[in-house]
Amino acid sequence: MESRISLTQLLETLDDANNGKTIRLQDIVETFRSRGFGPLITLPALLAFLPTGGVPGVPTLCAVFIILMAVQQLFGRQSPWLPKKLRERGISHDKLHRTVKRVRPWTQRIDKLLAQRLEILLQPAARRLIAVLVIALALAMIPLELLPFAAAMPALAITVIGLGMTAEDGLLLLIGVLMTVGLAVSAFWLL
Repeated sequence: MESRISLTQLLETLDDANNGKTIRLQDIVETFRSRGFGPLITLPALLAFLPTGGVPGVPTLCAVFIILMAVQQLFGRQSPWLPKKLRERGISHDKLHRTVKRVRPWTQRIDKLLAQRLEILLQPAARRLIAVLVIALALAMIPLELLPFAAAMPALAITVIGLGMTAEDGLLLLIGVLMTVGLAVSAFWLL
């Protein structure tokens, strides 16, 4: 496998490649290439996990977007497809540059924890199984929205899985899968 590019390097590549222009969502997808599913799953899951996830409708909207991304991965797409209207949405380079500068210390810390491990979980068949788990977790978020902050638990598991996909770290993917199993067991015992 080729040498791993860190999350910090990916963000800096995106920042450098679009100097002075508006950065579209499509630019982000192209920068992350096959890792593009990871960030597009992580961001809405993180949004549903954070306190904004307590706002009615947010977990469901996030879940629907996550499902749309995971279904594409399930069917073997190498990178996400987005509708043209969504692909063209973006932010100014100045905003992105400020954000990259602000999150760089955090991504550098995260990069120290991540490595290419358990590469078997990065294979196409494993990625499809992980996509099925992500779909199941996202579907669980929808009815859990009725209970305050209950959708945060599957959202956290999706966030961990998405980070593992983005960082190409099989161990992080395994942790996300184990969290999913723990949630399923907990739900079974509560019923």
